Amino acid sequence: MLKIITVPNSILSSPTKPVVKLDGKIKNLLIEMEKTLSSQKDPKGVGLAANQIGQNLSLFIIKSSEKAKTNVFINPKIIKTVGEQFIAPEKKGVMNHAPTKKSRRQPVKLEGCLSIPRIWGSVKRAKKIYLEYIDVNGKSHKKWFSGFEATIIQHEIDHLQGKVFTQRSMEQNQPIYKEVGDELKPYEI
Repeated sequence: MLKIITVPNSILSSPTKPVVKLDGKIKNLLIEMEKTLSSQKDPKGVGLAANQIGQNLSLFIIKSSEKAKTNVFINPKIIKTVGEQFIAPEKKGVMNHAPTKKSRRQPVKLEGCLSIPRIWGSVKRAKKIYLEYIDVNGKSHKKWFSGFEATIIQHEIDHLQGKVFTQRSMEQNQPIYKEVGDELKPYEI
């Protein structure tokens, strides 16, 4: 299993390089990334970018639910976005959420990140995105994604661009929280 890099490691704040050759080495890396993502339990992960495991490559994987198939995105580029949804702590949703007594009854829409443990924040994201990317077999795609998948993809593309979600939260003047026991406390970075 691969080690997940955490902030403030400089690889997380540097843009990644395009994958130029989809070979056995890249395919093995993707297999190891899937094992690493699947092993995350507290919290569960839904996406993992290559730079989060120390590889300066423009690729990531997502698995939007326990039963979902893992999808691979190589050299992804958002071509178009539609709308914007505000991921706010007071609204119901299906985003990652901190395990509070209240949130167990009513999920809280907050983003989290495996590279920033126990920190959660509100982020505005496009509701729908049109993405160009290459899959694990080297086939090019242009495809629309919406809802939770679109949010995960935007989060992972931010990683590939050297940004973490807390930067987005701060740019948007949105609150950031730290998980302390069963509660979320306002957090200043």
